[in-house]
Amino acid sequence: MDIGIISVRYARALLKSALDQSLEGRVYQEMQLLAKTFVEVPELRHTIDNPMLAKDKKEMLLLTAIGGDTASALSKAFVQLVLREDRENMILFMANSYVSLYRQQKNIIRGKLTTAVAVAPATEQKMRQMVESNTKGTVEFETEVNPDIIGGFILEYDTYRMDASVKSKLNSILSTLRK
Repeated sequence: MDIGIISVRYARALLKSALDQSLEGRVYQEMQLLAKTFVEVPELRHTIDNPMLAKDKKEMLLLTAIGGDTASALSKAFVQLVLREDRENMILFMANSYVSLYRQQKNIIRGKLTTAVAVAPATEQKMRQMVESNTKGTVEFETEVNPDIIGGFILEYDTYRMDASVKSKLNSILSTLRK
């Protein structure tokens, strides 16, 4: 069976259980943490995929990756189920699928604001409100400072991208002059 199909099935089952227990937000944070840990610690994937490593060691590593002792009982049970079914090589895909399904269920849009210098919290909030009014959803907003854009901003959310940076305007002028 396809890894995507399996991952989504596990993620749907986890989301249904989380909704039944009103733990969906907490499990969402734990699955985000798990996915982030896999990205930040690439050795984790190789270790979890190692067939010679005992299941209890894998469980300890995965539970640590989702928050250790503070992890919800549901997430702990989920990790144990995944290990019992020998699906640990797919747990990152399951975590990402859960995050996607949760965002879809709660109408959460990811947004990113890139500026040349740090912006005031009020400016960030104003941009967030603009995106929320356009999308009719909640926005998880990320800000990034990138001096390379010289000035202005780049706003990205969903499939939308507004590039109002000085760098892109200068490049546009230069390309027009070269014609």
